[in-house]
Amino acid sequence: IKRISNEEVAESAHEHADICIPFASIDPARGKMGVREARRLIKEFGVRGFKFHPIIQGFFPNDRDVYPLYEVIADAKLPALFHTGQTGIGAGMPGGGGLRLKYGNPIYLDDVAADFPDLPIVLAHPSVPWQEEQLSVALHKPNVYIDLSGWSPKYFEPKLLQYANTLLKEKVLFGSDNPVILPDRWIADFAKLPIKPEVRPLILKDNAVRLLRLKA
Repeated sequence: IKRISNEEVAESAHEHADICIPFASIDPARGKMGVREARRLIKEFGVRGFKFHPIIQGFFPNDRDVYPLYEVIADAKLPALFHTGQTGIGAGMPGGGGLRLKYGNPIYLDDVAADFPDLPIVLAHPSVPWQEEQLSVALHKPNVYIDLSGWSPKYFEPKLLQYANTLLKEKVLFGSDNPVILPDRWIADFAKLPIKPEVRPLILKDNAVRLLRLKA
């Protein structure tokens, strides 16, 4: 499979700026080189956020060696999105393809949120089997958000729906994880949930507009 570079992603997003916002992904193992790359991508390519996959990249999000990279992102006032919870990648393969699910526990991002209070952090997916930890971190830390991608809404746990409708209504974000789940299917399933009418637009658009500092 050909790896698509961050530069290609950014350039393509800018060509379709009416519907795309460029995010980059940097392996924290690159250390100082990764920090320099992050600065360059922000300055030269207009990257608007960064995605991390701790399970695939094999790191604990609260590893202090990664903090210089977070500092660059925080200084630029950009969000950092982290895969949380289990992953289908490697599932069923011998040894799970060598991937270790422990890195996906969102509780490790509580440290990051505490140490970088100005860094917007998105906990991607419903964080199964650590839903309670995810909700606790998002409730406790003002800079932590949850995106609902990667799972059909019909499988959301009741407690997630409860908080999405109430205390976390301004911190929960629509997401599909296309092509894993097509947007049309996600939205159709979401429409069947008992979400309050005044909360639906927050989840589907308004919260993301605020987080990404877009024009309403």
